[in-house]
Amino acid sequence: MSNIDSRNGVGFGIVGCGTISATHAGAIEGLTAAHLAACCDVVPERAEQFAKAHSISPEHTHVSLNTFLKDTAVDVVSVCTPSGMHAQIGIEALLSGRPTIVEKPMDISVAACNALNDVQRRTGLPLGVISQHRFDAASIQARGLVDHGALGRIVLVEAQIKWHRTQEYYDSGDWRGTWALDGGGALMNQGVHTVDLMRWLCGPVVSVYAVARTAAHKRIEVEDVVCATLTFANGAIGNLVASTAAYPGFPATLSLHGEAGSVVISGDVLDTVATKTRVDVTGGQVIAHHALQVAQGGTKTAETLKAEEDASAEGETQSTEWGDAHQAQLAEFVTAVRDKRAPAVDGVAGLHAVEVVCAVYESARTGKTVTL
Repeated sequence: MSNIDSRNGVGFGIVGCGTISATHAGAIEGLTAAHLAACCDVVPERAEQFAKAHSISPEHTHVSLNTFLKDTAVDVVSVCTPSGMHAQIGIEALLSGRPTIVEKPMDISVAACNALNDVQRRTGLPLGVISQHRFDAASIQARGLVDHGALGRIVLVEAQIKWHRTQEYYDSGDWRGTWALDGGGALMNQGVHTVDLMRWLCGPVVSVYAVARTAAHKRIEVEDVVCATLTFANGAIGNLVASTAAYPGFPATLSLHGEAGSVVISGDVLDTVATKTRVDVTGGQVIAHHALQVAQGGTKTAETLKAEEDASAEGETQSTEWGDAHQAQLAEFVTAVRDKRAPAVDGVAGLHAVEVVCAVYESARTGKTVTL
């Protein structure tokens, strides 16, 4: 591989030129400290189309992982393949000497995640897992409120991922809706981000009881509806609902309720904040609140209205576009690579989310409570 420090920008190579690769490419192309250097896909036409769309030259367009990993233009590997291949490709990338970041989920089994983490420890190279919603402004503010004790002891957590996927979606790829490569359905593929946020904000999960069904789709092996009750190490109880059969689809919602306050994130936006006491946090990570509700159409204090007016005057907005959080996470990963440190979302964090999802599946399969 090339010497990263000798280059003006880190050269990313993307493995897997399917749907999510375009998001990675767009995010990388928006970074000043990185550039898109190469791509790889086992389907030649797909690799060629991706390369053409992103101005990657033919000599850096690969159909073999082996030749891709010999490409000296590649400093960092981004793994965008079907989920069940993440660990395998991540291991090969790390062993080639490249820092590596894999899409969510880290892989589809705890054993595969552990294998990838073992190689990371042996090589000492940065390993990241895409959990871009940790980089949303709403998530950062919620974490700030939790860290500063503004919610008090958390007693209830609710996560609802009620999305809709057509039958055509599952029919669009042989791997979709399979245990072997998708690793699960609504929860592993769509809901894993919210599971990650639940654990990040509320801490470890110690037990799970779940029920799952394939209720509305055909020709898939996995669930399109799942409901689970979680118990957290801090004593909180959680309710987790995920579906790809909820027509027409609704924003994912995560609610944290504590003895002293509540936070609701809906559609990646901080929808509601209510605290018994004023919260002042420096650095702009948490907005000052005082026994108020911030919500569309909700009650707002004069203090909040003034803050909104000030923000509007300065051109600030809470709106974001798809890909912004990916770009923020990839920017942090580039910094970690240059600093030769672990990224903010490493392989251990990626493993934790998969552990919870797999526990949900085991409970649904056995009908028993699963202890983590």
